[in-house]
Amino acid sequence: MSFRGGGLNAASGLGVADHSKNTFLELKRKKVHRYVIYKIDEKKKEVVVEKTGGPAESYEDFTAAMPENDCRYAVYDFDFVTSENCQKSKIFFIAWSPSISRIRSKMLYATSKDRFRRELDGVHYEIQATDPTEMDLEVIRDRAN
Repeated sequence: MSFRGGGLNAASGLGVADHSKNTFLELKRKKVHRYVIYKIDEKKKEVVVEKTGGPAESYEDFTAAMPENDCRYAVYDFDFVTSENCQKSKIFFIAWSPSISRIRSKMLYATSKDRFRRELDGVHYEIQATDPTEMDLEVIRDRAN
């Protein structure tokens, strides 16, 4: 019996692929990704990386990469300048659960979110969004400042 991704959660039975954690660490420490989009692989029963965006990609590129009718988790590294003119960076965890997605998908992502989120050490803010306006760039900017 093999346990990939360091243990399972009895509630959802989902593991987290090591690649998912390592990709987050690359975003956090090495700044090689602007964002990472994760999906739950129902066959493997684990959270896997679906897509990454390079450092030059914009927030618009990120939101365009999110499916409009299915749930996802994502992390976004938001760079900004403070009122004191300091360059800062905050990492956002976004739980995307569009209102038009399948009930089963919403339930699966909702029950697995806390366990997955705990694997990502270094997230500053969490946003739950059911439509694009709830994860608009203005929302991110307001939270970061």
